[in-house]
Amino acid sequence: MSNGLNVRADIDCISVLDSVAIAALQAKAGLPEGARRSDLALIRYGNLYGVSEPMQHLFRLIAKVAPTSANVLIFGESGTGKEVVAEAIQQMGREKDKPFVALNCGAISPQLIEAELFGHERGSFTGAVRMHKGCFERANGGTLFLDELMEMPLEMQVKLLRVLETGRFCRVGADEELQVKVRVIAATNRDPQAAVDAGLMRSDLYYRLAVFPIEVPRLRDRGEDISLLANMFLDCWNREEGTARIFSRTSHRYMHEYHWPGNVRELKNMIHRAYILADHELDIANAISPSKQIMTSVPSDCITFPLGRKLAEAEQRLIYATLGYCGGNKTLTAEVLGISLKTLYNRLNEYQAKVFAGDLPAQSHAYGSNTGT
Repeated sequence: MSNGLNVRADIDCISVLDSVAIAALQAKAGLPEGARRSDLALIRYGNLYGVSEPMQHLFRLIAKVAPTSANVLIFGESGTGKEVVAEAIQQMGREKDKPFVALNCGAISPQLIEAELFGHERGSFTGAVRMHKGCFERANGGTLFLDELMEMPLEMQVKLLRVLETGRFCRVGADEELQVKVRVIAATNRDPQAAVDAGLMRSDLYYRLAVFPIEVPRLRDRGEDISLLANMFLDCWNREEGTARIFSRTSHRYMHEYHWPGNVRELKNMIHRAYILADHELDIANAISPSKQIMTSVPSDCITFPLGRKLAEAEQRLIYATLGYCGGNKTLTAEVLGISLKTLYNRLNEYQAKVFAGDLPAQSHAYGSNTGT
């Protein structure tokens, strides 16, 4: 994901989807009153699509908060489309013609994140060969989207809080403060309150950002949207490649039985894989990886440990156990844990470094083991 992104997209739907709106959509589609929602075309809201009740609720929340200047905290599992929600808020807001700058906090090292957020002066540190405008300065007058917020170090969260409160900051290596007006939309794949309780996020920053919290629904909770999205993705690839491939009879049933830990992102990638494998009919079951098939059929595996252990130790054991559960597949492990792949690699590197330093006992890397003691 790039650090900055300007978005210009149209909103092709109505703000509140009540029974009258549904009836209007049915009439437009030539469907009788009372027809099933799954017979409707997908409703587009910016780059969000869906007709299910959870998505209609999400659309209402976006329509309420977008015209305001309130900060927003978006949370939900990986792959649900949190950045797309942020873009939709910006597109419908007063700053729709202003910059939209996105920063993935989990993709920037702790040593560089301050310079990325606030910019730096030439010569302020090794490698600073020129002056650099940070995300806040580039987003002035518009929106700054902070993805994977919980990966930001606590000492950096203090500095972020000050900017949110005052709108003022200094570039690294500068003495003069700059004043900006920026709307901040943050996102995380963790439970925000649980992150505060675990000490991963400052409570004062949480309350400053969560003026308007929005939870993005999981794909497995969106019912009819699964088939509708699948058809949309397939239609897209058919148009691009000039083909007329279709789903097999069992594919839609399989889609609704599968758990979708990677949510919409996983659905899109799996259908693309099935499309490549297919001659005419797509078989979703053939596109799913063997490790995921094992996961869906063995739901009882668990890890236990006695009370009184440190949170960091519990997290380490959970990560290693999940890695084993996923057959050593790090991408799948990150999806199951609800963290980014980069975060997973960072954690594994930290554990390995502590082993070498003698601070931790070496962990078993027999990835075939699924359970703890």
